[in-house]
Amino acid sequence: MTVCIRRLALAIATAAVLAATPSAVASAADPTHDRPGRGIQGATAITEVYTFGQKVAAVAVEYAAPVNPRTLDLDTFTVSDSPYNFRFDPLEDLQRREDRTVTRIYTNDAPALDPGGVSEHGRYVIVELDPGDRGGNTVIRSTCSGFLCYEKINTDLPAEVVQNEDVYAAYGRPGAGHGRGPLLGAGGPTRYGLTGDPVNLLADDFHHESHLHSGTVLPYAFHLPADYDPARDYPLVVVLPGWGSGYNGENRGVQVAVDISATAWLQPEWTGTDEDVIVLTPQNPRVSTDAQSAAVVALVRSFMEQYSVDTERVYVQGFSMGTALAYDAMADHPGLFAGALITAGFGVSPDQAARIAMARTPIWITHGTSDPVLPVANGRTSTQRLRSAYVAAGAEPAEAENLIRYTEFPDEAYSLPDYHAVVGPTYEDPSILRWLLQQ
Repeated sequence: MTVCIRRLALAIATAAVLAATPSAVASAADPTHDRPGRGIQGATAITEVYTFGQKVAAVAVEYAAPVNPRTLDLDTFTVSDSPYNFRFDPLEDLQRREDRTVTRIYTNDAPALDPGGVSEHGRYVIVELDPGDRGGNTVIRSTCSGFLCYEKINTDLPAEVVQNEDVYAAYGRPGAGHGRGPLLGAGGPTRYGLTGDPVNLLADDFHHESHLHSGTVLPYAFHLPADYDPARDYPLVVVLPGWGSGYNGENRGVQVAVDISATAWLQPEWTGTDEDVIVLTPQNPRVSTDAQSAAVVALVRSFMEQYSVDTERVYVQGFSMGTALAYDAMADHPGLFAGALITAGFGVSPDQAARIAMARTPIWITHGTSDPVLPVANGRTSTQRLRSAYVAAGAEPAEAENLIRYTEFPDEAYSLPDYHAVVGPTYEDPSILRWLLQQ
């Protein structure tokens, strides 16, 4: 009997120790510090594409019942994430972790942001985060060997949530009473990882397909207006990304997330207009420039046949490697594009300039003074070469200067010190995107 009692006491003591030891990282779908039905049931990342790429903008923390928003404050949760940035850091730095800054907290009935940060009756707590924090980047380096680096979207986001304070249920029916309601989850040190797929604002609205041209497979993404009407004609913006966003078999869609180039055209705060725009953005397959540009042109023509595009308002924006494709396409098919935006580009050749001048295509060239990848001389020389070609084709010097515009951005113009990624200050200058859509 004494032995049995001792064994029973030891079992109870062991169980008590185990129960008091928090898990370092708990599955949000299987809370360890509360009985089933209580505590965090899930944690969903909500991402946005900012100037220099996609980041976790908020975390939607799910509970088993509607949450009382009156008991929430900015200290209720801590969200930590990796400060890794593919532009500057080696991939192993993805394991580092820093706390994010919580800017707003409110309840909602879905894992979605509210523009005013106003609480709605619901079981999700939306924890909004400061986009200026270092953490939360979703784009990482993929296969890398010197200049052969690729970029891709991280499918295993490292953000974690800690519920610091007790969270209570809404009191009765929506809007009834001012009580605290029953306990939904006790605060504690347990860290919860993300569960399920993230909600990627705007990026999730792009469709992904592939186009085959003369043996070249060209993956591409496109976005149609929410109220797309085949009876209307829409302007089309073709966004050609840089070398790092080329397709390598595992990074489909990264050209939408890597920077603001694709999603800006869907937002009036960037374009300065409420006009609906179709966006088409292929990934370069990293074959010869001629083969790539031919595939891009074939895709554009095929796309224009399939969707309602205003053939007189087709624009192209190229970044880095994408500018080589844009120059090649404009030279081989004068007049295809009504206007072009060349950012951090390669140099245009005299022959290309002469052929582009046949259509007098308006072109705005931007380059960073301290571009470490493609020298600023590329932008300056291309500008002068194109202006001279336009004059030779019959344009007056003042007209040529107006048709071929050039902006050089100094280091202080960059909100992130990647001086090759001149799409940042270019897109942050509202006059440039508006100019392109007016051509």
